[in-house]
Amino acid sequence: MNDRPLPSALRELRADLGRPATLALLAGIAAVLTLVGAFGTDATLRPVPRLGYWLVVVAATFSAGVLSHGLVQRHLSGRLGAAGLAGVGALATAGTVSGVVLALNAAIFGHLPRADAAPGFVLTVGGIAVIVSLVVSVAYHDAGAQQSPRDPPLLERLPLDRRGALVSLSVEDHYVRVRTLKGEDMLLMRLGDAIREAAPVNGLQVHRSHWVALDQVAAARRTGDRAILTMRQGPEIPVSRSNLRALKEAGLLPR
Repeated sequence: MNDRPLPSALRELRADLGRPATLALLAGIAAVLTLVGAFGTDATLRPVPRLGYWLVVVAATFSAGVLSHGLVQRHLSGRLGAAGLAGVGALATAGTVSGVVLALNAAIFGHLPRADAAPGFVLTVGGIAVIVSLVVSVAYHDAGAQQSPRDPPLLERLPLDRRGALVSLSVEDHYVRVRTLKGEDMLLMRLGDAIREAAPVNGLQVHRSHWVALDQVAAARRTGDRAILTMRQGPEIPVSRSNLRALKEAGLLPR
């Protein structure tokens, strides 16, 4: 299985950084931090080097935050509730971003904070991360809101560029492959939980390892005492013998 959590998180990061709006926002945040000389940088750096420093810090913290948050979501989705995921995600992001900024400061200024200054450093880095995250989140609120209130909660677990009409759910090891009309992604969760989060889409579990959205079935054919579904996108889906009756009742096979 090629679509593991890290490659999936990296693809999401590349998609985010490929959006001109994201790059413009990050540059804008860096410009504001440069102008105000945030966190004492006006006393240690001239304007041009200061802008370069903040561009690197903002881009690095944004990237580290997206990756750490994405990995937490993909490893722990289905195991923790929303509050637990938010808490673990915040800790992972803070730790990752702190490490990135420590490395940058060591490379640029040639020093690390003293042990007694560590709490203040962590709070400072946390402030930067919060600023970047809040501004980017607010900017993309409308993009996320393109989903109607009736869209299934499952889509919220997917990268923005893959949030489309649900096609099918398939179990692969401990993951569920979620296919939409805009692509697919792997989520670490149980099929039953994924099906519940697929509501209110009208769908049917046709096999112990497969669920389909009924409006995405292009064709259905019998193969002995089983059946095969051709989907509008993605591979064909097998139907087990025990689910043939439900398929007939849904009008996809003759009675």
